[in-house]
Amino acid sequence: MRRLEEYISAGGKRLRLGYTTGTCAAAATRAAAELLLSGNLVASVDVHTPADIDILVDVEEASSGPGWACCAVRKDAGDDPDVTDGVLVYARVSLQDEPDCTILGGRGVGRVTRAGLDQPVGEAAINSVPREMISRAALDCAREHGYDGGLSVEICIPAGVELARRTFNPRLGIEGGISVLGTSGIVRPMSEEALIASIRLELKVLRATGATDVLVVPGNYGRDFASGTLHLSLDKSVTCSNYLGETIDEAGLLGFGTMLVVGHVGKLVKVAAGVMNTHSRVADCRVEVLAAHAALAGASQRVVRQVMEAATTDAVVDILWEEGLFEQTMASITRRIGEHLTHRSADGLRVEAVMFSNQHGLLGATSGAEGLFARHMQGKAQDA
Repeated sequence: MRRLEEYISAGGKRLRLGYTTGTCAAAATRAAAELLLSGNLVASVDVHTPADIDILVDVEEASSGPGWACCAVRKDAGDDPDVTDGVLVYARVSLQDEPDCTILGGRGVGRVTRAGLDQPVGEAAINSVPREMISRAALDCAREHGYDGGLSVEICIPAGVELARRTFNPRLGIEGGISVLGTSGIVRPMSEEALIASIRLELKVLRATGATDVLVVPGNYGRDFASGTLHLSLDKSVTCSNYLGETIDEAGLLGFGTMLVVGHVGKLVKVAAGVMNTHSRVADCRVEVLAAHAALAGASQRVVRQVMEAATTDAVVDILWEEGLFEQTMASITRRIGEHLTHRSADGLRVEAVMFSNQHGLLGATSGAEGLFARHMQGKAQDA
């Protein structure tokens, strides 16, 4: 198996990148389409990922028959502890009368059973970006070989049936297998020790400039919302990933005066339960927290049950809006978030938070959050 030899440095360590199940599905599709349309069994295929990284993926299995061909590639998660590392991802490409490319999910690929996920109920759990990559791989090959008919692509991950039991998929409403995921096509490894060391270094560098205020975001969603919606400068920002607690600890030790946390509801709602490491492998109490605070806001047993059965936090927000419970529930949650942040922070460090969702925008903020906005407004100079 050919390994991706691309690396990043984090916390003084050199970590190897991998590629997603979506990239595997696209690579297997390209190999199978080539075998079907030209009769050539290729040893490897090139894939251009959305991260603008070109990778070469080995083809490990192949078979064909009248009007179809099937190839498999092996997932390489790099140095990331991914449960799908090493699994075979198959693509069976067939000729079809309908134009364009039809994408199906076979054995080991989950099926969506609840609303609110990337794909509609009843569809295979193959997310939008992987679908685009698969379709492009099939249709580019068709164009190169002068074939103007349609193609059907079925993605199968036989090991996914068993692997799904080790994921949160069943709880989210994805049954029968795993999801085909990835927005960049590349897996960036998440070594806890290295990430925390990297956060510590970022904070030290920022503090060395004389800054006493820090804007903290868990990831790209938070950065985009802070910059694009709240119009905050990212000059004094640090990405904490899932390690909010450690970030607060380090900021306190370094002598920061204020911290403004801008995070997606999927992360910050866990803080309302005192969870300071928000990785799903550590804790996934999102709907439980939302259900408890909805009950405090007066939700009926029926509504609480709906919240508990919701697949996503955005779906919960929809329920709360419909029941007239949104404002009270969010106020209760953000108040509790503020209490836990204050409890975690050291003397002299004031921590406030803003919670949002991509679908609904601003959901709530702790009592003193807005008062920190002026310290991070775009165009404002760094602390002297």
